[in-house]
Amino acid sequence: MLWGMAEPDEHWMRLALREAGRGVGRTSPNPAVGAVIVSARGKMLARGWHRAVGGPHAEIEALGRLERPASARGATLFVTLEPCSTHGRTPPCVEAIIGAGFARVVVGAIDPNPAHAGRGIDQLRAAGIEVIAGVLEAEAAEMNRAFNKWITTGMPLVIAKCALSLDGRITRLAGEGQWLTSEAARADAHRLRARVDAIVIGAGTLRADNPRLTARGGRGAMRQPWRVVLTRSGELPAGSHIFTDEHRDRTLVYRRRSLASALRDLGARGVTSVLIEGGAEVLGEAFDKGLVDRAQFYVAPLLVGGPKVAIGGRGFSASDAPRILNPKYRRIGNDLVMTGDVAKAKSD
Repeated sequence: MLWGMAEPDEHWMRLALREAGRGVGRTSPNPAVGAVIVSARGKMLARGWHRAVGGPHAEIEALGRLERPASARGATLFVTLEPCSTHGRTPPCVEAIIGAGFARVVVGAIDPNPAHAGRGIDQLRAAGIEVIAGVLEAEAAEMNRAFNKWITTGMPLVIAKCALSLDGRITRLAGEGQWLTSEAARADAHRLRARVDAIVIGAGTLRADNPRLTARGGRGAMRQPWRVVLTRSGELPAGSHIFTDEHRDRTLVYRRRSLASALRDLGARGVTSVLIEGGAEVLGEAFDKGLVDRAQFYVAPLLVGGPKVAIGGRGFSASDAPRILNPKYRRIGNDLVMTGDVAKAKSD
């Protein structure tokens, strides 16, 4: 790469990443991808993002937004993920890129699918197109972390989410209502729901709270996640919201199945990300079995006492306890949100 090119490449890739971000929570089981077309003189000509499964990929979206299709000839395409090289729901993007006459393609992350990784880049180079790969690779890969895990393991990314008091409790006294955190913190949790494919709870949480488990508060129509209930007895309140509301066809019940078994089945259904919202028994099993990839906990500045702790399970010694790597903290009103990766995941 010529001196001075790295910074412009990163600039345009960041713009492509912003485009890709528009598709997070909308494209599963496809990855979220963004693309930007830049002329040889350094002028942005078009940009696009993958909007939904079966729709045009980001590269095709950007090509379709060019005022003059011929302006792609000699230009540079910035794309956050290696262009596809095989026929799927849509034709391979590599063919369209070669046909458009691009002189240069800059790629963020390589396709994580072992069967496809590097093929698109090889085909572009064989056609005489200069390819630069790995620009802002970490950011590009992180955006599709759920897809990357699912496409390589068949298992969804698992996020443990919980709202708790400062002393680790998850309920208030009877008659006081169910909320510990503020309305603003709950709105933040809904944004998290909108980014995942499924929400998992146990039967006890369904009976106690009758939750809707929907993503609410966003702009425009929102794709609703699957609502998943784990139960031993199968005796669930038939009048619960998840069985009677407008999204009742997005509800799944697993009876006498371990959490790991349910996750494998969800992965087979194309679910790439799961949010475990409780209760303590399901969260305890998730941590006991080393199934959690990320945690997002909302902590309210309350001391409520009582027996209902946030995480059940068998417990860990201090040396073996799951730990949060590189935790990030945000304040929402008086509440604190902690997000981070979970270390020392164990096999089932």
